[in-house]
Amino acid sequence: MRSILFSLLLVFYSALPAQQSTLPIPPAPAIAARAYLLLDFNSEQLLVAQNPQQRVEPASLTKLMTAYLTFTAVKQKRIRPDQVVPVSERAWRAEGSRMFIEPRKPVTVDELIHGMIVQSGNDACIALAEAIAGSEETFAQMMNREAQRLGLKNTQFVNATGLPHPQHYSTAHDLALLAAAIIRDFPEYYPLYSQKEYHYNNITQANRNRLLWTDPAVDGMKTGYTENAGYCLITSARRGDRRLLSVVLGTASEAVRAAESQKLLNYGFQFYDGVRLYSSNQPAATLQVFKGSANSVKAGFLTDLHLALPKGQSQKLNATIESLQPLLAPISVGQRVGTMKLTLDGKPFRELPVVALENVPLAGILGRGWDTLRLLFR
Repeated sequence: MRSILFSLLLVFYSALPAQQSTLPIPPAPAIAARAYLLLDFNSEQLLVAQNPQQRVEPASLTKLMTAYLTFTAVKQKRIRPDQVVPVSERAWRAEGSRMFIEPRKPVTVDELIHGMIVQSGNDACIALAEAIAGSEETFAQMMNREAQRLGLKNTQFVNATGLPHPQHYSTAHDLALLAAAIIRDFPEYYPLYSQKEYHYNNITQANRNRLLWTDPAVDGMKTGYTENAGYCLITSARRGDRRLLSVVLGTASEAVRAAESQKLLNYGFQFYDGVRLYSSNQPAATLQVFKGSANSVKAGFLTDLHLALPKGQSQKLNATIESLQPLLAPISVGQRVGTMKLTLDGKPFRELPVVALENVPLAGILGRGWDTLRLLFR
């Protein structure tokens, strides 16, 4: 691989916040939970983590996957928001939190979605699972297939509700990925997670996420509780262009899960900056190409490249790009052509794939022959 150190990094330094201080940031606060993490949404960086891969009982955080599959079914027109769903005996008699649907009372998909998200209704989840897959068991198989597709490597679902089962588990890391996927893939449904209450069947129930009332930056996501799981909370908060996701699992009470989540969010917003280094399709480098109709290819990122950096440390960021030499045509847009290696204050920080931003077709026979000779004598 050929390493290229770019003086052109000055281009993205203009996008970095001015250096405010060279003091190191303080350590993350102590969090009274079995497992927890703080994720910067735009950069997908973990800012804080404790036991992020430890298997835990996810309780009602399971309903994030039930929601993901429901949103997918609506988007694919396999169900409609105004569709009336029959309520089975199993859904009606669901244990735990409920929205209080009844077998002889019509209920729509849209109402069930609200009951699942705002009221955390187990009955709503079962009714949706049966409407989409025919049975909750078949729906659980769909949940596991979707978990694999989303890269949730340490997650397994047995039901749509999160009721306890020995083979029903996840991790803080996987749950953060799932929450981020909902925000990314279904922005039209995400605002439901900020709804503070929902009224159905003459009963009004409040959202159990206390931070919706106490922090104006918080706009979701999901609470969970069982005796074994403890009190759990995934929270998303946005300030300006930045969004942070906190996952707190296994706390002692509703008040503690809210307070510990707030600690993580405050820490991330106070001591880290969000930086966009490159816009989508902005060339980061021009790399040499052999046997192509062009002698070079523009390389960069197909989506905006964001980083979360400790405050006051942005000017200590440096980058090199290692090209996958020799680069041989044909080259297609999106094909990996190198690696960007970032260091912060001289220490390895991140490695990111760099891709082609344009196609480079094969050269004619003479051009290919000439480059063959050039490669022989490199």
